[in-house]
Amino acid sequence: MIRVLLVDDQPLLRSGFRALLDLEDDIEVVAEAGDGKEGVALAKKHLPDVALIDIQMPVLDGVEATRLIAADPALARVHVVILTNYGFDEYVLNALRAGAAGFLVKDIVPEDLLHAVRVAARGDALLAPSITRKLINQYVSQPPTTGSATAPGLEELTNREREAVALVAQGLSNDQIADRMVISPLTAKTHINRAMTKLHARDRAQLVVLAYESGLVAPPPKR
Repeated sequence: MIRVLLVDDQPLLRSGFRALLDLEDDIEVVAEAGDGKEGVALAKKHLPDVALIDIQMPVLDGVEATRLIAADPALARVHVVILTNYGFDEYVLNALRAGAAGFLVKDIVPEDLLHAVRVAARGDALLAPSITRKLINQYVSQPPTTGSATAPGLEELTNREREAVALVAQGLSNDQIADRMVISPLTAKTHINRAMTKLHARDRAQLVVLAYESGLVAPPPKR
């Protein structure tokens, strides 16, 4: 059973999402919160598999709530998915940097919401290649102001793991990475999973962020 926490300051949206999710035999909404502070507290109490968190809320916004969840070792298995009205923007980028697994636009169709919850619960990549490319473009146009920093564990990566991470950061899928590296998809996934473990990346989204912020991968030059 996939356990879901809903965090949004709009009761009507929460009730709509809950009604949809609770219809599924393999999904259960375990709690709801109206702000980020309450959401973090409920995440600690219920340990959900997936936390759907609104990006803009009173008391504590979605970025800071994500940061607190990602920083708590007891919540390492909680996968945060950001909810937004506007699609990919600076707020979403900051949430990905903070540790979110991906994001969903609130007008998402029901089938895509259910699919996203199941993908996030498995710990698989929630960012489509097209979104990864948008993330890359954002780094090109607005590189982090803090400068690059060496990610802990970077020196532990093998050459093949570095190659796999670089291809993930280019927005390639596991099958595409396998073709590029001339290995099986399972081996490609193994390289990626080992790199995530060594870099302490919660998921594929954070792996992309770490790849650019550490300098392991350089953004492509502007055209």
